[in-house]
Amino acid sequence: MRLSREVKTGILAIGAILLFIFGYSYLKGTNLLEKNRTFYVKYDNVEGLAKSAPVTINGLKVGKVSSIDFLNAQGGLVVEFTLEDDFSFSRNSEVRIYSSGLIGGKSLGIFPVYDAGTVAVSGDTLTGSVEDGMLSAVTKALGPLEKKVNNTLSTVDTLLLAFTDIVDEPTRNNLKEAINSLNGTLQSLNGVSTKLNRVLANNTDKLDRTFTNLDITTQNFAKLSDSLSQIEVGQMISDLENFTGQLNEIAQSIDRGEGNLGKLLKEEQVYENLEAATKQLEELLQDLKLNPKRYVHFSLFGKKPGEYKAPDDPKK
Repeated sequence: MRLSREVKTGILAIGAILLFIFGYSYLKGTNLLEKNRTFYVKYDNVEGLAKSAPVTINGLKVGKVSSIDFLNAQGGLVVEFTLEDDFSFSRNSEVRIYSSGLIGGKSLGIFPVYDAGTVAVSGDTLTGSVEDGMLSAVTKALGPLEKKVNNTLSTVDTLLLAFTDIVDEPTRNNLKEAINSLNGTLQSLNGVSTKLNRVLANNTDKLDRTFTNLDITTQNFAKLSDSLSQIEVGQMISDLENFTGQLNEIAQSIDRGEGNLGKLLKEEQVYENLEAATKQLEELLQDLKLNPKRYVHFSLFGKKPGEYKAPDDPKK
Protein backbone atom coordinates (compact mmCIF):
# COMPACT_ATOMS: atom_id res chain seq x y z
CA MET A 1 0.00 0.00 0.00
CA ARG A 2 1.42 3.25 -1.13
CA LEU A 3 0.93 6.39 0.99
CA SER A 4 -0.11 9.51 -0.67
CA ARG A 5 1.97 12.60 -0.62
CA GLU A 6 -0.48 14.31 1.77
CA VAL A 7 -0.21 11.46 4.34
CA LYS A 8 3.56 11.56 4.19
CA THR A 9 3.51 15.30 4.69
CA GLY A 10 1.18 14.93 7.72
CA ILE A 11 3.33 12.24 9.28
CA LEU A 12 6.40 14.37 8.76
CA ALA A 13 4.66 17.40 10.31
CA ILE A 14 3.52 15.38 13.34
CA GLY A 15 7.03 14.00 13.79
CA ALA A 16 8.49 17.48 13.59
CA ILE A 17 6.02 18.76 16.17
CA LEU A 18 6.76 15.86 18.52
CA LEU A 19 10.50 16.36 18.05
CA PHE A 20 10.10 20.07 18.75
CA ILE A 21 8.14 19.37 21.94
CA PHE A 22 10.63 16.77 23.10
CA GLY A 23 13.61 19.05 22.35
CA TYR A 24 12.00 22.03 24.05
CA SER A 25 11.23 19.97 27.13
CA TYR A 26 14.72 18.53 27.15
CA LEU A 27 16.26 22.00 26.93
CA LYS A 28 14.11 23.01 29.87
CA GLY A 29 15.50 20.04 31.79
CA THR A 30 12.51 17.72 31.45
CA ASN A 31 13.04 14.34 29.94
CA LEU A 32 9.68 13.11 28.64
CA LEU A 33 11.01 9.59 28.37
CA GLU A 34 11.68 9.29 32.07
CA LYS A 35 9.11 8.66 34.75
CA ASN A 36 9.51 11.33 37.44
CA ARG A 37 7.92 11.71 40.85
CA THR A 38 6.26 14.99 41.69
CA PHE A 39 6.14 16.53 45.19
CA TYR A 40 4.84 19.79 46.64
CA VAL A 41 5.99 22.01 49.48
CA LYS A 42 4.46 25.22 50.90
CA TYR A 43 6.34 28.42 51.81
CA ASP A 44 5.49 31.93 52.94
CA ASN A 45 8.59 33.25 51.17
CA VAL A 46 10.75 31.36 48.66
CA GLU A 47 13.77 33.68 49.16
CA GLY A 48 14.36 34.10 45.40
CA LEU A 49 13.98 30.43 44.48
CA ALA A 50 13.41 30.15 40.72
CA LYS A 51 12.02 27.53 38.36
CA SER A 52 14.43 24.82 37.22
CA ALA A 53 16.46 25.28 40.43
CA PRO A 54 18.20 22.04 41.41
CA VAL A 55 16.84 19.71 44.06
CA THR A 56 19.49 17.85 46.03
CA ILE A 57 19.74 15.10 48.60
CA ASN A 58 22.96 15.21 50.65
CA GLY A 59 24.44 17.51 48.01
CA LEU A 60 23.60 15.23 45.04
CA LYS A 61 21.26 16.66 42.40
CA VAL A 62 18.22 14.38 42.06
CA GLY A 63 15.63 16.69 40.51
CA LYS A 64 14.55 20.25 39.79
CA VAL A 65 11.86 22.79 40.60
CA SER A 66 8.98 22.51 38.11
CA SER A 67 6.87 25.51 39.06
CA ILE A 68 6.19 28.10 41.76
CA ASP A 69 2.62 29.39 42.13
CA PHE A 70 0.50 31.30 44.62
CA LEU A 71 -1.38 29.06 47.00
CA ASN A 72 -4.01 31.53 48.28
CA ALA A 73 -4.97 35.18 48.37
CA GLN A 74 -2.82 35.79 51.44
CA GLY A 75 0.37 35.36 49.39
CA GLY A 76 1.22 31.79 50.32
CA LEU A 77 3.36 29.93 47.78
CA VAL A 78 3.50 26.32 46.67
CA VAL A 79 6.56 24.87 45.01
CA GLU A 80 6.29 21.88 42.72
CA PHE A 81 9.42 19.85 42.12
CA THR A 82 10.17 16.56 40.43
CA LEU A 83 12.64 13.86 41.38
CA GLU A 84 14.36 11.79 38.71
CA ASP A 85 15.90 9.39 41.21
CA ASP A 86 13.91 6.62 42.86
CA PHE A 87 15.58 7.26 46.23
CA SER A 88 13.07 6.48 49.00
CA PHE A 89 12.53 8.72 52.01
CA SER A 90 9.82 9.36 54.56
CA ARG A 91 6.87 11.72 54.20
CA ASN A 92 8.20 13.44 57.35
CA SER A 93 11.36 14.59 55.54
CA GLU A 94 12.11 18.30 55.41
CA VAL A 95 12.57 20.32 52.21
CA ARG A 96 14.78 23.32 52.86
CA ILE A 97 15.59 26.33 50.69
CA TYR A 98 19.30 27.10 50.95
CA SER A 99 22.00 29.10 49.18
CA SER A 100 24.15 26.94 46.94
CA GLY A 101 27.04 29.44 46.89
CA LEU A 102 28.22 32.90 47.81
CA ILE A 103 26.93 34.44 44.59
CA GLY A 104 24.84 31.50 43.38
CA GLY A 105 21.07 31.18 43.46
CA LYS A 106 18.79 29.24 45.76
CA SER A 107 18.32 25.49 45.74
CA LEU A 108 16.02 22.96 47.36
CA GLY A 109 17.58 20.45 49.66
CA ILE A 110 15.77 17.37 50.90
CA PHE A 111 16.84 16.31 54.40
CA PRO A 112 15.48 12.78 54.37
CA VAL A 113 14.00 10.96 57.32
CA TYR A 114 14.17 7.20 56.92
CA ASP A 115 10.88 5.78 58.17
CA ALA A 116 9.70 2.69 56.32
CA GLY A 117 6.12 3.09 57.52
CA THR A 118 5.57 6.52 55.89
CA VAL A 119 7.39 6.39 52.56
CA ALA A 120 6.74 9.50 50.43
CA VAL A 121 4.96 8.87 47.11
CA SER A 122 4.42 11.08 44.11
CA GLY A 123 1.92 13.86 44.83
CA ASP A 124 2.68 14.20 48.57
CA THR A 125 3.11 17.61 50.19
CA LEU A 126 6.24 17.80 52.33
CA THR A 127 7.25 20.12 55.16
CA GLY A 128 9.25 23.16 54.05
CA SER A 129 11.76 25.45 55.77
CA VAL A 130 14.14 28.24 54.80
CA GLU A 131 17.80 28.26 55.77
CA ASP A 132 19.36 31.58 56.66
CA GLY A 133 21.52 32.92 53.90
CA MET A 134 25.09 33.98 54.37
CA LEU A 135 24.18 37.64 54.64
CA SER A 136 21.41 36.86 57.12
CA ALA A 137 23.78 34.77 59.23
CA VAL A 138 26.41 37.52 59.10
CA THR A 139 23.79 40.10 60.04
CA LYS A 140 22.63 38.03 63.00
CA ALA A 141 26.21 37.48 64.11
CA LEU A 142 27.01 41.18 63.75
CA GLY A 143 24.00 42.21 65.85
CA PRO A 144 25.56 41.44 69.26
CA LEU A 145 28.93 42.63 67.98
CA GLU A 146 27.39 45.96 67.02
CA LYS A 147 26.08 46.38 70.56
CA LYS A 148 29.50 45.58 71.99
CA VAL A 149 31.17 48.03 69.59
CA ASN A 150 28.70 50.75 70.57
CA ASN A 151 29.35 50.11 74.26
CA THR A 152 33.09 50.14 73.64
CA LEU A 153 32.87 53.41 71.71
CA SER A 154 30.85 54.93 74.54
CA THR A 155 33.49 53.83 77.04
CA VAL A 156 36.29 55.19 74.84
CA ASP A 157 34.42 58.49 74.49
CA THR A 158 34.07 58.73 78.26
CA LEU A 159 37.76 57.95 78.72
CA LEU A 160 38.74 60.58 76.17
CA LEU A 161 36.60 63.17 77.91
CA ALA A 162 38.15 62.28 81.26
CA PHE A 163 41.63 62.35 79.74
CA THR A 164 40.90 65.78 78.24
CA ASP A 165 39.81 67.05 81.64
CA ILE A 166 42.95 65.69 83.28
CA VAL A 167 45.47 66.79 80.64
CA ASP A 168 45.12 70.58 80.97
CA GLU A 169 47.68 73.14 79.86
CA PRO A 170 50.04 72.79 82.89
CA THR A 171 49.92 69.01 82.60
CA ARG A 172 50.76 69.17 78.91
CA ASN A 173 53.71 71.44 79.70
CA ASN A 174 54.88 68.98 82.35
CA LEU A 175 54.59 66.13 79.86
CA LYS A 176 56.68 68.07 77.36
CA GLU A 177 59.33 68.73 79.99
CA ALA A 178 59.30 65.05 81.00
CA ILE A 179 59.76 64.01 77.37
CA ASN A 180 62.64 66.48 76.99
CA SER A 181 64.23 65.11 80.17
CA LEU A 182 63.79 61.58 78.87
CA ASN A 183 65.44 62.60 75.61
CA GLY A 184 68.38 64.01 77.56
CA THR A 185 68.61 60.83 79.61
CA LEU A 186 68.66 58.73 76.44
CA GLN A 187 71.45 60.91 75.04
CA SER A 188 73.41 60.47 78.26
CA LEU A 189 72.91 56.71 78.06
CA ASN A 190 74.10 56.81 74.49
CA GLY A 191 77.25 58.63 75.60
CA VAL A 192 77.83 56.15 78.40
CA SER A 193 77.38 53.31 75.96
CA THR A 194 79.92 54.90 73.60
CA LYS A 195 82.45 55.30 76.44
CA LEU A 196 81.84 51.73 77.57
CA ASN A 197 82.46 50.47 74.03
CA ARG A 198 85.69 52.49 73.95
CA VAL A 199 86.82 51.08 77.30
CA LEU A 200 86.06 47.55 76.16
CA ALA A 201 87.94 48.11 72.91
CA ASN A 202 91.00 49.49 74.76
CA ASN A 203 91.07 46.68 77.33
CA THR A 204 90.37 43.73 75.11
CA ASP A 205 93.77 42.15 75.81
CA LYS A 206 93.36 42.58 79.57
CA LEU A 207 89.92 41.06 79.46
CA ASP A 208 91.27 38.14 77.45
CA ARG A 209 94.02 37.57 80.05
CA THR A 210 91.49 37.85 82.85
CA PHE A 211 89.24 35.24 81.28
CA THR A 212 92.31 33.05 80.64
CA ASN A 213 93.28 33.30 84.31
CA LEU A 214 89.70 32.49 85.30
CA ASP A 215 89.85 29.46 83.06
CA ILE A 216 93.13 28.33 84.68
CA THR A 217 91.68 28.92 88.15
CA THR A 218 88.65 26.87 87.23
CA GLN A 219 90.87 24.05 86.05
CA ASN A 220 92.85 24.20 89.33
CA PHE A 221 89.63 24.05 91.29
CA ALA A 222 88.62 21.07 89.21
CA LYS A 223 91.93 19.34 90.01
CA LEU A 224 91.49 20.16 93.71
CA SER A 225 87.99 18.75 93.58
CA ASP A 226 89.34 15.59 91.97
CA SER A 227 92.00 15.32 94.70
CA LEU A 228 89.40 15.80 97.42
CA SER A 229 87.20 13.20 95.82
CA GLN A 230 90.08 10.70 95.93
CA ILE A 231 90.58 11.11 99.70
CA GLU A 232 89.45 8.05 101.61
CA VAL A 233 86.91 9.70 103.81
CA GLY A 234 85.92 6.40 105.37
CA GLN A 235 89.49 5.66 106.51
CA MET A 236 89.84 9.20 107.85
CA ILE A 237 86.63 8.88 109.85
CA SER A 238 87.74 5.48 111.15
CA ASP A 239 91.09 6.91 112.31
CA LEU A 240 89.29 9.81 113.94
CA GLU A 241 86.99 7.40 115.77
CA ASN A 242 90.01 5.37 116.97
CA PHE A 243 91.72 8.54 118.20
CA THR A 244 88.56 9.61 119.98
CA GLY A 245 88.31 6.18 121.59
CA GLN A 246 91.91 6.44 122.82
CA LEU A 247 91.26 9.87 124.29
CA ASN A 248 88.16 8.45 125.99
CA GLU A 249 90.22 5.59 127.47
CA ILE A 250 92.86 8.07 128.74
CA ALA A 251 90.16 10.20 130.32
CA GLN A 252 88.59 7.13 131.98
CA SER A 253 92.05 6.01 133.21
CA ILE A 254 92.67 9.45 134.72
CA ASP A 255 89.21 9.38 136.27
CA ARG A 256 90.01 5.98 137.85
CA GLY A 257 93.24 7.39 139.32
CA GLU A 258 95.61 5.36 137.20
CA GLY A 259 99.00 6.76 136.24
CA ASN A 260 100.83 9.79 137.61
CA LEU A 261 98.30 12.28 136.38
CA GLY A 262 95.42 10.18 137.71
CA LYS A 263 97.12 9.83 141.10
CA LEU A 264 97.84 13.54 141.15
CA LEU A 265 94.17 14.29 140.56
CA LYS A 266 92.64 11.54 142.67
CA GLU A 267 95.00 10.75 145.64
CA GLU A 268 94.86 13.48 148.31
CA GLN A 269 98.17 12.37 149.86
CA VAL A 270 100.06 13.12 146.67
CA TYR A 271 98.37 16.48 146.45
CA GLU A 272 99.22 17.28 150.08
CA ASN A 273 102.87 16.21 149.62
CA LEU A 274 103.13 18.33 146.50
CA GLU A 275 101.58 21.27 148.32
CA ALA A 276 103.99 20.82 151.28
CA ALA A 277 106.99 20.63 148.94
CA THR A 278 105.85 23.72 147.16
CA LYS A 279 105.49 25.52 150.49
CA GLN A 280 108.97 24.44 151.64
CA LEU A 281 110.48 25.57 148.32
CA GLU A 282 108.79 28.90 148.71
CA GLU A 283 110.20 29.27 152.29
CA LEU A 284 113.68 28.27 151.06
CA LEU A 285 113.62 30.88 148.31
CA GLN A 286 112.40 33.49 150.79
CA ASP A 287 115.17 32.66 153.25
CA LEU A 288 117.79 32.68 150.45
CA LYS A 289 116.62 36.11 149.44
CA LEU A 290 116.69 37.49 152.99
CA ASN A 291 119.80 35.70 154.32
CA PRO A 292 122.16 35.00 151.44
CA LYS A 293 125.15 34.75 153.88
CA ARG A 294 123.69 31.64 155.29
CA TYR A 295 124.19 29.85 152.00
CA VAL A 296 126.94 31.74 150.10
CA HIS A 297 130.25 33.01 151.65
CA PHE A 298 132.87 34.88 149.61
CA SER A 299 136.09 36.53 151.00
CA LEU A 300 138.62 38.34 148.82
CA PHE A 301 141.48 38.07 151.37
CA GLY A 302 140.80 34.61 152.64
CA LYS A 303 139.37 35.68 155.96
CA LYS A 304 137.59 32.93 157.77
CA PRO A 305 133.97 33.75 158.09
CA GLY A 306 132.40 33.98 161.45
CA GLU A 307 129.69 31.80 162.68
CA TYR A 308 126.30 32.40 161.40
CA LYS A 309 123.87 34.05 163.75
CA ALA A 310 120.27 33.49 163.17
CA PRO A 311 118.20 36.66 163.16
CA ASP A 312 115.51 37.16 165.66
CA ASP A 313 112.94 37.33 162.90
CA PRO A 314 113.36 34.37 160.52
CA LYS A 315 112.04 36.38 157.60
CA LYS A 316 114.86 38.99 157.91
